[in-house]
This record gives sequence, C-alpha cells and structure tokens, in this order.
Amino acid sequence: MKKRVEHGLERFIFSSRWLMAPFYVGLIASLVLLLVKFVQELLHIIPNILSLKDSEVILAVLTLVDLSLAGNLLLMVIFAGYENFVSKIDTGDSEDRPEWMGKVDFSGLKLKLVASIVAISGIHLLKSFMNIHQVPKDDLAWLVGIHMAFVVSGVLLALMDKLIADSHQVKGH
Repeated sequence: MKKRVEHGLERFIFSSRWLMAPFYVGLIASLVLLLVKFVQELLHIIPNILSLKDSEVILAVLTLVDLSLAGNLLLMVIFAGYENFVSKIDTGDSEDRPEWMGKVDFSGLKLKLVASIVAISGIHLLKSFMNIHQVPKDDLAWLVGIHMAFVVSGVLLALMDKLIADSHQVKGH
C-alpha cells in the first residue's frame, strides 16, 4: 500500500511539470509582441531613411538589433526551458533543428541568458553614448553602473559554474 501511494505521488509530482507549458506559450506570445515592435520600428525607419542623420540610422539599427537579441533570448528560454523542464521537442529529422537544442542544460541556459542580457545592456549603453549630449550625466552613470553589475554578475556566475564543474570532476576521479 505504501509503495502504491508513493508511486502515485511521484507520478503526480512528475506530471506537474506540464504546469510550465502555459508559461512557454505565454513567452511565445511575447515573441510575437517583439516581432510587432520590430516591424513597427522597421516601418518607421524605411520611409525616413533619406532624411535621417547617420547617427539616427545607427540608433535605429541598434534598436532593431536590440529587439532581435531579446527575441533570441526568448527563443532560447522557450526551447531550453521546455526541453529541460517539460518534455523533449520532437523535430524528427529536421535539418533546421538548432544544433544547441537538447544540449543546453540549466547551467548553460543561465550563462546564455546573462550573456544576452549583457549584450542588450551594452546596446542600450551604446545608444546612450551616441546621444551623450542629450542624456543627463546621472542617467549615464546609472547605465554604466548597471551594465557593469550585469558584466560582473555574468563573470561570477560563470566562475561559480566552473568551480562546481571542477568539483564534480574531482569527486568523480
């Protein structure tokens, strides 16, 4: 009787992973929202391209790059999160399956997320520097400080993961 209750409880707990699926569907909806903003920015740039200054074009392109990096970030979270926590995605023999799919564990996902956040933060910082005369110095200082916090956090996270991996290698031998 005890084994049957334990087995039932474990099956129930294991099945609870499907509660995460709606989160990933919501992230897909967020990806669609990013696409809408991307297209909106692109449609804003195209008709005005001849009248924009070089710096304005660069800022507009950086905004598009920023949105695409955010989209890549969402896609990584959706794919890796779903595969790590819910179920493997069956793509058959599709040659379009990203090489990293199914190979990014939680630790790798964290590092990719932090790297993407640092890149997005760097783009925002670059955009601010391109408008340096219009950005209050206090705001610029905050942007630099926040960016450096992201960079340091990323380095520390990578160092912690390396230390953990090294300790597992030592214990395994």
